Amino acid sequence: MLNIRPEQMAVFEKDGARRFEDEMLAHSKEFSPRLCELIGDDQLRVALKQSIGRAKEYGFSNRGPIRLYIELMFLAGSDFDTDPQYPGLGEVLRGRGAEMVRAEHIFERINDYRENVSGEYGVNARKALAYLVDFGRQPDPFTEDGLVSQLLAGMRASFPLKANYLGEPALLQLIAEGRAAAQRYGLKGSRAEAMIVILMFAFGHGCVADPLYPWISQVLTDEGITSAEARAQRLERKALTWLDHVLARPLPGGEA
Repeated sequence: MLNIRPEQMAVFEKDGARRFEDEMLAHSKEFSPRLCELIGDDQLRVALKQSIGRAKEYGFSNRGPIRLYIELMFLAGSDFDTDPQYPGLGEVLRGRGAEMVRAEHIFERINDYRENVSGEYGVNARKALAYLVDFGRQPDPFTEDGLVSQLLAGMRASFPLKANYLGEPALLQLIAEGRAAAQRYGLKGSRAEAMIVILMFAFGHGCVADPLYPWISQVLTDEGITSAEARAQRLERKALTWLDHVLARPLPGGEA
């Protein structure tokens, strides 16, 4: 009879977790190839470990629900569970239903979002990112007094399907979060605040510390950058460079 001591069991559990992580690494590269290519395997593992850990905190233990949670990380950002842009997902996650029932409800919600907002292969989301690149290279259109209304107009212009789907209350909450985050990191001025809001609109409200977008937190926490203006300018340059790299890869369906 095989005798498995506790320390042996721990090794087996660790090996199983590593195999699953390897499997999710390969799956992630198929699900979001360009993003995975840009951040590299080491950073991707950081994001996967965080996502798997959070999925388990919500009571997900089966492979399918955890894989779904990881896919949502790519679609809506690592903090999608608390994002005002996706309140329904957080509600389901924190619900009392069985794991597979909650996962099915989330699957239905995200399919509805992809069908009505992001489009096949994310074509609508891609168009929104292209709009942001053009917008980011224009002179500053923001004023302090009119910032909220200007941001609402910008979000509706860049991604009207998403703005309409979310509704104004969610957009206003996101604007408030983005402006507060900008101030928290010492960024000053309407353009800097607007940039954080726009990044959150594009990559999720937790993008300032999301392992999928490490360049954001690196700039925001770089102690070598001594002025708020220089930090904002560096972040803007990084954002435009990142978006250029993302948009350089054609969509799977062949559409530019």
